[in-house]
Amino acid sequence: MSDGAYRGENLLFLTDEQLRQGIEAMFFAYRGFTADPDRILGDMAYGRAHHRAIHFINRAPGTTVNNLLLILGVTKQSLNRVLRTLIADGLVESTVGKSDKRERHLHLTEEGKQLEQTLSDAQRARMRAAFRDAGPDAVAGFRTVLEAMMDPEMRRAYTRLKESGQ
Repeated sequence: MSDGAYRGENLLFLTDEQLRQGIEAMFFAYRGFTADPDRILGDMAYGRAHHRAIHFINRAPGTTVNNLLLILGVTKQSLNRVLRTLIADGLVESTVGKSDKRERHLHLTEEGKQLEQTLSDAQRARMRAAFRDAGPDAVAGFRTVLEAMMDPEMRRAYTRLKESGQ
Protein backbone atom coordinates (compact mmCIF):
# COMPACT_ATOMS: atom_id res chain seq x y z
CA MET A 1 0.00 0.00 0.00
CA SER A 2 1.30 3.46 -0.79
CA ASP A 3 2.68 5.91 1.74
CA GLY A 4 -0.35 8.05 1.01
CA ALA A 5 -2.58 5.44 2.66
CA TYR A 6 -1.43 6.74 6.04
CA ARG A 7 -2.03 10.31 5.00
CA GLY A 8 -5.49 9.62 3.66
CA GLU A 9 -8.20 12.11 4.32
CA ASN A 10 -10.54 9.81 6.17
CA LEU A 11 -8.39 8.29 8.92
CA LEU A 12 -11.40 7.59 11.11
CA PHE A 13 -12.28 4.66 8.85
CA LEU A 14 -9.02 2.77 8.47
CA THR A 15 -9.14 -0.60 6.81
CA ASP A 16 -7.90 -3.74 8.54
CA GLU A 17 -4.94 -3.67 6.17
CA GLN A 18 -4.04 -0.12 7.19
CA LEU A 19 -4.36 -1.06 10.86
CA ARG A 20 -2.18 -4.15 10.31
CA GLN A 21 0.45 -1.94 8.71
CA GLY A 22 0.28 0.43 11.67
CA ILE A 23 0.71 -2.46 14.10
CA GLU A 24 3.68 -3.77 12.17
CA ALA A 25 5.22 -0.30 11.96
CA MET A 26 4.91 -0.06 15.74
CA PHE A 27 6.63 -3.43 16.24
CA PHE A 28 9.52 -2.43 14.00
CA ALA A 29 9.76 1.07 15.50
CA TYR A 30 9.88 -0.41 19.01
CA ARG A 31 12.60 -2.78 17.90
CA GLY A 32 14.62 0.16 16.61
CA PHE A 33 13.87 2.25 19.70
CA THR A 34 15.17 -0.47 22.03
CA ALA A 35 18.11 -1.67 19.89
CA ASP A 36 20.79 0.69 21.21
CA PRO A 37 19.90 0.30 24.90
CA ASP A 38 19.59 -3.47 24.45
CA ARG A 39 23.16 -3.57 23.11
CA ILE A 40 24.48 -1.49 26.01
CA LEU A 41 22.56 -3.51 28.60
CA GLY A 42 23.48 -6.83 27.01
CA ASP A 43 27.14 -6.13 27.73
CA MET A 44 26.18 -5.79 31.39
CA ALA A 45 23.87 -8.86 31.46
CA TYR A 46 20.84 -6.58 32.02
CA GLY A 47 17.58 -6.50 30.11
CA ARG A 48 14.69 -4.18 29.37
CA ALA A 49 13.23 -4.58 32.86
CA HIS A 50 16.44 -3.09 34.26
CA HIS A 51 16.24 -0.27 31.72
CA ARG A 52 12.64 0.57 32.61
CA ALA A 53 13.42 0.56 36.34
CA ILE A 54 16.46 2.80 35.85
CA HIS A 55 14.47 5.16 33.62
CA PHE A 56 11.58 5.65 36.05
CA ILE A 57 13.78 5.86 39.14
CA ASN A 58 15.70 8.61 37.38
CA ARG A 59 12.47 10.30 36.28
CA ALA A 60 11.09 10.38 39.83
CA PRO A 61 13.96 10.20 42.33
CA GLY A 62 12.76 8.85 45.67
CA THR A 63 9.88 6.96 44.10
CA THR A 64 8.65 4.06 46.17
CA VAL A 65 8.83 0.43 45.19
CA ASN A 66 5.01 0.36 45.20
CA ASN A 67 4.83 3.31 42.80
CA LEU A 68 7.35 1.63 40.52
CA LEU A 69 5.24 -1.53 40.60
CA LEU A 70 2.22 0.46 39.41
CA ILE A 71 4.13 2.23 36.65
CA LEU A 72 5.88 -0.87 35.32
CA GLY A 73 2.94 -3.25 35.74
CA VAL A 74 5.15 -6.13 36.84
CA THR A 75 4.96 -8.52 39.77
CA LYS A 76 6.61 -7.67 43.05
CA GLN A 77 8.81 -10.75 42.70
CA SER A 78 10.02 -9.73 39.26
CA LEU A 79 10.71 -6.12 40.30
CA ASN A 80 12.52 -7.24 43.45
CA ARG A 81 14.78 -9.46 41.35
CA VAL A 82 15.66 -6.49 39.12
CA LEU A 83 16.14 -4.10 42.06
CA ARG A 84 18.33 -6.56 43.97
CA THR A 85 20.67 -6.73 40.98
CA LEU A 86 20.74 -2.95 40.47
CA ILE A 87 21.35 -2.34 44.17
CA ALA A 88 24.06 -5.03 44.40
CA ASP A 89 25.79 -3.55 41.34
CA GLY A 90 25.79 -0.07 42.89
CA LEU A 91 23.39 1.56 40.44
CA VAL A 92 20.40 2.06 42.78
CA GLU A 93 20.12 2.95 46.46
CA SER A 94 17.13 1.97 48.55
CA THR A 95 16.28 3.92 51.70
CA VAL A 96 13.60 3.33 54.32
CA GLY A 97 10.74 5.83 54.34
CA LYS A 98 10.80 8.54 57.00
CA SER A 99 7.10 8.49 57.80
CA ASP A 100 6.38 4.87 56.86
CA LYS A 101 9.21 2.48 57.65
CA ARG A 102 7.66 -0.15 55.35
CA GLU A 103 8.27 2.03 52.31
CA ARG A 104 11.47 1.80 50.33
CA HIS A 105 12.49 4.88 48.39
CA LEU A 106 14.69 4.45 45.34
CA HIS A 107 17.43 6.71 43.97
CA LEU A 108 20.04 6.23 41.30
CA THR A 109 23.66 6.41 42.40
CA GLU A 110 26.11 8.48 40.36
CA GLU A 111 26.98 5.33 38.40
CA GLY A 112 23.27 4.65 37.87
CA LYS A 113 22.75 8.20 36.61
CA GLN A 114 25.61 7.77 34.15
CA LEU A 115 24.11 4.54 32.81
CA GLU A 116 20.67 6.14 32.53
CA GLN A 117 22.21 9.07 30.65
CA THR A 118 23.94 6.72 28.19
CA LEU A 119 20.74 4.73 27.59
CA SER A 120 18.57 7.81 27.21
CA ASP A 121 21.05 9.62 24.98
CA ALA A 122 20.79 6.79 22.46
CA GLN A 123 17.00 6.88 22.50
CA ARG A 124 16.81 10.66 22.44
CA ALA A 125 19.05 10.76 19.37
CA ARG A 126 16.76 8.31 17.55
CA MET A 127 13.59 10.16 18.60
CA ARG A 128 15.07 13.57 17.80
CA ALA A 129 15.96 12.45 14.28
CA ALA A 130 12.54 10.86 13.73
CA PHE A 131 10.67 13.88 15.10
CA ARG A 132 12.76 16.25 12.99
CA ASP A 133 12.03 14.18 9.86
CA ALA A 134 8.32 13.90 10.63
CA GLY A 135 7.69 17.54 11.53
CA PRO A 136 5.74 19.20 14.34
CA ASP A 137 2.25 18.20 13.21
CA ALA A 138 3.23 14.54 12.98
CA VAL A 139 4.91 14.71 16.40
CA ALA A 140 1.76 16.14 17.98
CA GLY A 141 -0.35 13.49 16.24
CA PHE A 142 2.00 10.73 17.34
CA ARG A 143 1.73 11.80 20.98
CA THR A 144 -2.04 11.99 20.69
CA VAL A 145 -2.18 8.44 19.28
CA LEU A 146 0.14 7.08 21.99
CA GLU A 147 -1.90 8.69 24.77
CA ALA A 148 -5.15 7.42 23.24
CA MET A 149 -3.75 3.86 23.23
CA MET A 150 -2.97 3.94 26.96
CA ASP A 151 -5.28 2.23 29.42
CA PRO A 152 -7.02 4.85 31.62
CA GLU A 153 -4.93 3.98 34.70
CA MET A 154 -1.69 4.22 32.74
CA ARG A 155 -2.80 7.50 31.17
CA ARG A 156 -3.38 8.91 34.67
CA ALA A 157 0.09 7.73 35.79
CA TYR A 158 1.62 9.20 32.62
CA THR A 159 -0.19 12.52 33.16
CA ARG A 160 0.95 12.68 36.80
CA LEU A 161 4.54 12.03 35.76
CA LYS A 162 4.31 14.60 32.95
CA GLU A 163 2.81 17.23 35.25
CA SER A 164 5.36 16.66 38.01
CA GLY A 165 7.97 18.21 35.74
CA GLN A 166 10.69 15.93 37.04
